[in-house]
Order: sequence, then C-alpha cells, then structure tokens
Amino acid sequence: MFHGARVAVIVPAYNEALLIRRTLVSVPAFVDRIVVIDDHSEDATAARVSELADPRVELVRHDRNRGVGAALATGYRAAFAWGADVVAVMAGDAQMDARDLPALLAPVVSGEVDYAKGDRLSWPEARARMPFLRWLGNHTLSFLTRLATGLSVRDSQCGYTAMSRRAAESVELEQLWEGYGYPNDLLGRLAALGFAVRDVPVRPVYGDERSGIGWRHALVIIPWVLLGVVRRRARATILAAPGRSAGIELAPPR
Repeated sequence: MFHGARVAVIVPAYNEALLIRRTLVSVPAFVDRIVVIDDHSEDATAARVSELADPRVELVRHDRNRGVGAALATGYRAAFAWGADVVAVMAGDAQMDARDLPALLAPVVSGEVDYAKGDRLSWPEARARMPFLRWLGNHTLSFLTRLATGLSVRDSQCGYTAMSRRAAESVELEQLWEGYGYPNDLLGRLAALGFAVRDVPVRPVYGDERSGIGWRHALVIIPWVLLGVVRRRARATILAAPGRSAGIELAPPR
C-alpha cells in the first residue's frame, strides 16, 4: 500500500521478451498488484512473465493484437476490479524509472488530482537525454494537445501515469483510442469531464527499447485523435445550447 491506498501497476507489453523482466522486478514493494497485458506478442513475452515468482503479478493475454490503448483499457478494468484505489502505468520496455512512481502516486492518493502524468520534458538535462527527434516531436504534439484539450500539459506523450478509481469509473474506457494516440484521447476525455490533471517531472529513460511510434502516428494518427477531441468539445458546447444538435462523425484514418 501507499499512504493507505491500494496501488496496482498495469504493464502493457507487446514483444517485450527482452525487457519485461527488467520492468517487473523494478516495481516497488509497496505496489500491491501488477497486471501485465500481453497484447498478443509474437515472442516469449508471456513466458518471461510466467517465470517470475512474484505473487503480485497477474498475466492477461489478448487473443489478437489490439494496440496499447486497448491493452491499457483491459489493464485498468482488471486492476480496479481487483480492488485498486489508484492504478499506475509502467510500460513493458523498461523506459519508466520506478524511483519516480511515488511522486506520480502522491497527488492522486491525496485526492489533489485524479490523473497524474509524467513530464520528461521538465526533467533537468531532458534535452541531452532524449533523442532530438523525440524531444522535438513531443514538444510539437504537446503543444497541439494543449490547444485541443485546454489542459496545460507539458509532455502529452508520456505514458507514465497514475489514475484514480473515480476517474476510471467516469471515463468510457471501451471508447479509448486503441493505438498510440491513446494518451491524447484520454487527456481529452478527462478534460471534458472536468477532472484535474497534473504534470509530474520524471526521468527520461532511453536504452534498449524499440519505439513503436513512427512518422505516420506523429503526422496522421495523433493529429486525427486530437481533431476528435476538438470535435467532442465543440459538440458538447453545441448540445449545451437549447435547440442545437451535434455534427456528424468522421471515419478514422487507416
């Protein structure tokens, strides 16, 4: 437990046989439950998880590859159904330093906010630690996310997060964007519901991991997700006016 709260960590993983063990053994002892979501990996990810003699670990396997957003939705449901008060996310590629977990959990456990998210861009020497294109891309996408959501987030693409039960029960997790645009979609949904979100500086970690985010995600998918966020905000404003109705939905890019 962490300051009296039951804490779960969910670990989305796809083809992370090389790094999943390093991720799981780094999870602090105060975490009560670890839910690993194997998003239909084609390597030995599930086997590496099963080898660990940690009673906190639960392995959930998708029967097809659905995307990291869908894996997180599965993980949130499993963790909160188990009884967690707060659920954090630590990806299976060992990119999230466990030393930063208490700082992420603290404002959620105290009730100050319902969602805390890592902010690598505010960490000292972030520019030196992060590959330049990722640093630049994160700044650009974060700027667009601030415009779309109205939230003052600095590093929208960081997946190191903590969410309260109250927020999870209000957000339609089954509607969450299934791929790499999920952080932007989730931020938009939280903002629309009026939940408080806080940035927490975390260490940028880069090493043996393989990024699944390509130019198509940065230039097409994530901007499309943000357009959806803007449309939902506009539709909510229109529906709030008497006698008005929302516009039509657009098909997502493929």
